[in-house]
Amino acid sequence: MQADGVAHDEADLLRRARRGDGEAFAALYRAHADAVYGLALRLTAQPAAAEDVTQETFLKAFQAMPRFREGAPMRPWLKRMAANAAIDRLRAERRLRPLDDAGADPGEAAGTPADLAEALGLLSRLSPEARALVWLQQMEGWTHSELAERFGRSESWSKSLLSRALQKLRSDLDGNDDDG
Repeated sequence: MQADGVAHDEADLLRRARRGDGEAFAALYRAHADAVYGLALRLTAQPAAAEDVTQETFLKAFQAMPRFREGAPMRPWLKRMAANAAIDRLRAERRLRPLDDAGADPGEAAGTPADLAEALGLLSRLSPEARALVWLQQMEGWTHSELAERFGRSESWSKSLLSRALQKLRSDLDGNDDDG
């Protein structure tokens, strides 16, 4: 199906879901749940937490659907809500966890499965906040201003933490290159 057809189908599903059509909302869930879960997993590093964030995201989306802008793409809106929910969870827990890449969507990442595994392994060495900053800034395109506002910090905090995290990733990657 062409991209225009997909956009038209999504717009139709959104209209129907706004009127309370459960099947339309279920179709929207099926279309976007993997992307939302993949982002939540990358940010929380826990499959169970990612499932919770995914469910919370879709519950909020269902409640906010009447305010969703007609004709806007749904996936960026859902991913923004998922990122916010994951950040809230990270802020509440403040614990370092290893990244479990089970269930991650390799279709969203560039490169081979080995590249994805290596990237996820490197990200797992970062604190949850640093991992979230790296992913949101580098992969999701969030600005330092957006990151600072969402984390309740300054832009200089975002820039500094991101710089240190990227330096650590480069250092770790260089160390891995020497081993192979």
